Amino acid sequence: MSTPEDPGPRVASPNEADEVVSILVSAFYDDPTWGWAFPDPSRRAEQHRRLWSLFVAGAMRYPWVWLNPGNTATSVWIPPEGTEFSPAQESEMEALIVQMCGAGAGAARVMHTHEMFERAHPRDVPHFYLTLLATRVEHQGHGYGLDLLAENLRVVDQTGMPSYLEASNPANVPLYERHGFTVRDSFTLPGDGPEVFTMWRDAATVPTESLPSAER
Repeated sequence: MSTPEDPGPRVASPNEADEVVSILVSAFYDDPTWGWAFPDPSRRAEQHRRLWSLFVAGAMRYPWVWLNPGNTATSVWIPPEGTEFSPAQESEMEALIVQMCGAGAGAARVMHTHEMFERAHPRDVPHFYLTLLATRVEHQGHGYGLDLLAENLRVVDQTGMPSYLEASNPANVPLYERHGFTVRDSFTLPGDGPEVFTMWRDAATVPTESLPSAER
């Protein structure tokens, strides 16, 4: 439970989008999947900044982008019936990737990665989708991200809805399992690509309350 001294996680405001993106860039720089998708370490941080900015802009159409106290961790969710991007943002994605990576193999690598995530995503049951969970690299290992996840799941459980995520780093699979997620499937990115695990968490047995519409 939060207290006045420890206010707990909060929904990020639109003017905190850059803060959210900064956490994501820090956390995912060495991620097995997103490091593989952007293999040039000298360009990766800026490429990630531009990519995550688009993801955050899409998610901030809903009040489901979260920051923890101290802004050391963030979670980016899409609520049931929501979409990661608006139609305009979806169109912007391919142009952005080509602009960042060129029109050849580099862009194809990233687009194929995005397509594989899309194909793996279940669509038959409405659910909350945890697109990104991240802790600044200098603050990792202290449980900030998992504490934020636990608080988010407490709110999700109040809606009686299931949730879904992709673990882009296999090391995180057992951490998510501690919070009720189970491995649903996996896919391996082409060539020398890493394995990505898709994970599902069933709805709480008895919802305790309803939330207002998530869409702003």
